[in-house]
Formats: sequence, structure tokens, C-alpha cells
Amino acid sequence: MTATPPGRPGPFGPEAFQLVLLRRMADFQPDLADRARHRLGASLADQREANKRWQAMVHPPDSVRGDPQSRSRGALARYRSVLGPAESAERRKIGDLECEALLWPVPLWPDLRFEVLAAPDGAVWNEWLVRAPGAAGPVLESADDLLPWSATVDEVARAFAPVRPMEGTAPTRWRLAFTAGGRPCVAKFTYGLLQRVGFAGTP
Repeated sequence: MTATPPGRPGPFGPEAFQLVLLRRMADFQPDLADRARHRLGASLADQREANKRWQAMVHPPDSVRGDPQSRSRGALARYRSVLGPAESAERRKIGDLECEALLWPVPLWPDLRFEVLAAPDGAVWNEWLVRAPGAAGPVLESADDLLPWSATVDEVARAFAPVRPMEGTAPTRWRLAFTAGGRPCVAKFTYGLLQRVGFAGTP
């Protein structure tokens, strides 16, 4: 039996979820995202359909939407439904708060995992890509090493500390300001994965 293409009618699973990630990353790196989409065997129409279905799950009709806290709790159930059982789950303490860190594999990036941080009541605090446990991260010594899709937020923050977190331009985006080689930089991330680095005085 032939598998259902990732963006077409059928169960919404990990392949379709990867198309959603790529759609957001294409805003910064269209060529990389396009090549990755082809590796999934998906067309642009498949990707649009996957994104449409994902948005319908994230933003249900008013009649079933509920309050914001309920929607946040529902996000964890949504990830479990789409991605299946987590590869690993562990308790983690962030300051005075405890949460559960769940990891799922992402076949497009074998060395990365999709991480969800969830409160004890199931509310999702954060959702992004991180380096897989035991996987070697990139060597980040200068701005020249900051290549698209090469590093995660945590890796850049550690390599170029001190950094200043900045508000992203969308819920799935993060920005870090720091100095590299004496030049002020701003690194831009989508779903926690580096997309682009800008320098002061350049567009």
C-alpha cells in the first residue's frame, strides 16, 4: 500500500508537521526549505494543505475554542496526537518552576529533536527544535560559523554569551542580540533553529 503523501487527506502525522515547520522557515530560507520539502516527497499544494490543517487545529472555531488556558493545555494533547508517543520525557526545573520536557524525533534533522516544555497541568510553555541528546553540536567560534539551520537558540546563546533575547516577529520566531568579532549581531530563529544573522549597518 502506498503511504499517504504528507499534506494530503489522511492522518495528520510527523511528515505533515515537518511541512508546517518548513513553511515558516521558508520566510527566511526558501531554497533550503524547498529542497527539504522535496526530500519529503511533497508538493507546494501538499504543504499548503498541511499548513491549513495545522492552523485549523491550533485555531479551532469559536464554538470549540474555549479559554486561553484550556487551549494551552490542549496544545500538548495536539502534539501527542500528531507526533505520537514522545521519544523521551523528563522532569525539569526552570527557576522555581517545574515542567516536563518531551522530545520527538524530526527525520529531516536527525540530530535535532522537537521539544515541548509542559507545566504540570499540561499547559505548553515552549515548543522548539533542540539538539538531540548525545548529538554533537556545531563549533561556533565566529559569526562565519553561524550558517542557516546549523544551530539552535541555546547553542548560539552559549557560544556568544552574553546575549540579549529580543521579541520575535511571530510566535514561532526568536531573536538574540550579541557581539561577535566586535560587531553587534542579531540572530533570527524559527522554531528554535537558526535562520539568519544580521549585522549592524547592513540591511
